[in-house]
Amino acid sequence: LGPVLNPSNQVLCAQLEAKHMGGQRATAAEAMKIFVPFGACWKLFDQLVADRVLTNAELIPYLHEAIENNKLPDARRFAAYVFDAKEMAAYDAMLKSPAAWLATQTALGSTERNEIIAIGLARLARTDLAAADALVNKQWKNLLPKKYTQWVYGQMALVASMNLDPRAYKWYRESGSVRLSDNNEAWRVRMALRQPKIDWKWVMQGIDTMREPQRSDPTWVYWKARGLAATGKKTEAEKAYESIAADYSFYGQLAAEELGRTISAPKRPEAVTDQELAQARANPGLQRAVTLFKRGWRPDAVPEWNFTLRGMTDRQLLAASELARRESIYDRVVVTSGRTKSEVDFTQRFVAPFEGRVSAQAREVNVEPAWVYGLIRQESLFIMDARSHVGASGLMQLMPATAKWMAKKIGLTDFTPNSVNDFDTNTKLGTSYLSMVQSDLGGSQVLASAGYNAGPGRPMLWRSKLDAPVEGAIFAETIPFNETRDYVKKVMSNATYYAAVFSGNPQSLKQRLGQIEPRPYGRSPLP
Repeated sequence: LGPVLNPSNQVLCAQLEAKHMGGQRATAAEAMKIFVPFGACWKLFDQLVADRVLTNAELIPYLHEAIENNKLPDARRFAAYVFDAKEMAAYDAMLKSPAAWLATQTALGSTERNEIIAIGLARLARTDLAAADALVNKQWKNLLPKKYTQWVYGQMALVASMNLDPRAYKWYRESGSVRLSDNNEAWRVRMALRQPKIDWKWVMQGIDTMREPQRSDPTWVYWKARGLAATGKKTEAEKAYESIAADYSFYGQLAAEELGRTISAPKRPEAVTDQELAQARANPGLQRAVTLFKRGWRPDAVPEWNFTLRGMTDRQLLAASELARRESIYDRVVVTSGRTKSEVDFTQRFVAPFEGRVSAQAREVNVEPAWVYGLIRQESLFIMDARSHVGASGLMQLMPATAKWMAKKIGLTDFTPNSVNDFDTNTKLGTSYLSMVQSDLGGSQVLASAGYNAGPGRPMLWRSKLDAPVEGAIFAETIPFNETRDYVKKVMSNATYYAAVFSGNPQSLKQRLGQIEPRPYGRSPLP
């Protein structure tokens, strides 16, 4: 049998366990590469703890991560590795009622007890930040070793960050450079970026504290480069920008603009020849996949198509993408063309099916067609009958209640719930709703994209938490919902590329993002 493709954590754990039990002793470093040990991984960790491969130095960060993510059953299993029976009783009492248990602790204890006190303060912060802050400052800051209170401040800051509470920045400063989770490290930098006067040295320190591969993500390469530029290190900044400027992504685009370049579609490669297309049509795997797509068996068709792409050259991928276009399987057009390395065809990667009809709907309600396409690409990848796990439908992924409300609002008298997947109905309702959201949010595409994904009231609330105007890129990066943050960045990046393809003219993502001004919160009348 060949190697497992894209092995899961469970497979990786089973492989490492087999190696260890077979006499090739596993190392802590190998175990730590497996992010969180679920399922089969618990057996491996049991063995590695028993054999003293994993010690408290490796296990406590896992315990902290589970506590931070409120995964209490997992946290207890890690705690059982770290604490003896007496301390486990204290741990359980602390979890039952953090405030009551902490009230019984008055003096410095053992290393294990100090750890439980710190976790208790973190648990208290989840429900009462003010109480946790008071306890840390009045009692435990002077009793606990610094590393514990710094971690607690990091936990308090993360809770505050999820509400864009300005206290988060102060608490992150108190956390120093203590090791935090990857998610918390990211928020330490994000909250620094939201400050009216950005401390770029602190931003760079926070990024330098990150572990690989997080530190090398284009997000943090870009913001560190901004810090380097702001502190007079122009050559280093330009080198960092250059390292990501070729990425076809949000931060790749921003880095290119920092280098003085505009955003354009790359030169289109030679068109797929009839012979190349014929070879794609003759490929048995692609034939099977197309047949499955035509029969409506998408869950079977997608893996068949993707498996067949393995090992293809750029030219073969472009031909397969063109085949998908000819068969109106537009999501495979985008995904397949996106795999090419040196031959990049934006007419495939940013395909625009139904261009005239969508653009007409968009212009009718005064929204930019390129932005609509950027949104559709992210919402449904042009799958006409796409349906999300929450029930959103069609190209523009409309929720049933929103579609019904919108139909009534614009006087669409022949609307029925079953018509929401109809192309014209879906795009008419979707573009009309997008137009209303944009108008409700002052014309900003950044805010409207966030509102389309998370509801228009939320970006209103997030905007109201600003202390001063911020760049659109900072607002997007500090959206507290992971899905919406990723969504907004991708929609805005997509829209910029679509505008370049449609117009043939250079574009600016920075200009599109604009600046977000703080405004008092007001409830949106839109659903």
